[in-house]
Amino acid sequence: MPATAHILGQAGEDAALEFLLAQGYELVHRNYRYRRAEVDLIVRLGQALLVFVEVKTRTTIHYGYPEEFVTPRKQELFRRAAEQVQEDLIWTGDIRFDILALTPSSTGLRVEHFEDAFY
Repeated sequence: MPATAHILGQAGEDAALEFLLAQGYELVHRNYRYRRAEVDLIVRLGQALLVFVEVKTRTTIHYGYPEEFVTPRKQELFRRAAEQVQEDLIWTGDIRFDILALTPSSTGLRVEHFEDAFY
């Protein structure tokens, strides 16, 4: 991945985390890795909901919206990582898979939150 793409991705994750924290979510883990899967953000809302978040940042929507780049393969890897996290945390509450799509706007990065995006 080119350095500029890495910097953009990092800025997107930072903005997404800031957005979620402002909404009352609590960070559980960032860049969680399990085998071939990576979950950008794992956050908790209250005591009963664990949310696995894929952050997609794009400089333009010329080739499609960021949320369209979450492939079925990525969703499957996410599901496997979620199972491991639930086991590690002995989590018995609900889980959800969200996508945060970020694109440039006149005021910085525009954040769209897709709750319960898949599964």
